[in-house]
Amino acid sequence: MTPRIASPAQPAVRLRDVRRVFGSGDSAVTALASVSLDFPRGGFTAVMGPSGSGKSTLLQCAAGLDRPTAGSVSIGGTELTGLGENKLTLLRRQRIGFVFQAFNLLPALTAEQNVALPLRLAGRRPRRGEVREVLDRVGLAQRGGHRPGELSGGQQQRVALARALITRPDVLFADEPTGALDMGTGREVLALLRDMVDAEGQTVVMVTHDPVAASFADRVVFLVDGQVSTELAAPTAESVAARMTTLEALPC
Repeated sequence: MTPRIASPAQPAVRLRDVRRVFGSGDSAVTALASVSLDFPRGGFTAVMGPSGSGKSTLLQCAAGLDRPTAGSVSIGGTELTGLGENKLTLLRRQRIGFVFQAFNLLPALTAEQNVALPLRLAGRRPRRGEVREVLDRVGLAQRGGHRPGELSGGQQQRVALARALITRPDVLFADEPTGALDMGTGREVLALLRDMVDAEGQTVVMVTHDPVAASFADRVVFLVDGQVSTELAAPTAESVAARMTTLEALPC
């Protein structure tokens, strides 16, 4: 499997000196400390680190779901940190896809209705066949009329992927997307993400704790105590696990 190489001059996401501090005074906790990173277009990046290292905070700041205390975040050249809430919400709807570990599907809606939801929230009716097309991309074209409770965990995560892709986002962010799945189903979802990168040029940024999941990425970025510690290109499950062991052995 050959990693996609995107131009470093045109990153999909750029973070510069990003800090995120929760609380104030003696109770302040620094989740991110001056993080600078580029996520290349058409690339698949995994973010890993020990518990409490700032992985999810990094993902939320990069996706515009949380505002950094200091520093800048841009997506496709658009600076997020200066946008008002309305413009930021619009940008997230149009240019960012997000997949969660818990799927977050609405149980009363069918798969098709769940997938169409981002478009309807943006005030747009799906084009004829648009929802079925994106469900077909994730292998569920024949399950569009089923509600989440009638689908397996892996199928629900595929619906969540389809929902994230319906707006044709610049970047797909995934927070532990296989954490609630068994190993075999998780690998199917990861292979689907990998194929989206290789065949369609989708940009994927994924937080994971699983070395096998990280091995599907082009590179792995490791965080320790809210800072980028190191990176690993062309990762394998074995090389990622070995690097994680070293990171967890670092003194605080």
